[in-house]
Amino acid sequence: MMDAGMNADEQTWTRAQLELSIAADVRRLSAESDQIGRLFAASHDVRPTDFRALLHIYVAETAGQPVTAGDLSHRMGLTGAAITYMVDRLIDSGHIRRDSHPNDRRKVVLRYAETGLDTARAFFNPLGVHTHTALSDLTDADLAAAQRVLAALVTAMRRFQVELDVAEH
Repeated sequence: MMDAGMNADEQTWTRAQLELSIAADVRRLSAESDQIGRLFAASHDVRPTDFRALLHIYVAETAGQPVTAGDLSHRMGLTGAAITYMVDRLIDSGHIRRDSHPNDRRKVVLRYAETGLDTARAFFNPLGVHTHTALSDLTDADLAAAQRVLAALVTAMRRFQVELDVAEH
């Protein structure tokens, strides 16, 4: 008997084959995401590195852990001077703003500015529609399983980054 949501080909896959297929899909997803980010950057007159910074700022902010310029420097592997120049450029273009840290008034965090959010929403909302359509035939149980898989992959990637950071220092 087949599991719900699996086709006949998937039912016969071994665990190793499924893990390899998921890894390949994640690489494809990353490549597609990178291409969309490049298109956003080109259409909004920001550099690809600026887009990476915007993505880091957005991810951190939505996780409730806003980043400082120092955090961003570490995450992107750029010097403090390069980050300062980039942050100033992104502030001048209306994408982000500096705010006082919510727990330490001596620190400054980077947040999306409303104009930056409006720009991102206008660009990415159609992707949200495509995503909703692509997922519409999947059950809530399938989506919950996919979310667990993605969370596990993020955890694995973070652990690997820690290992690389330790090996580098």
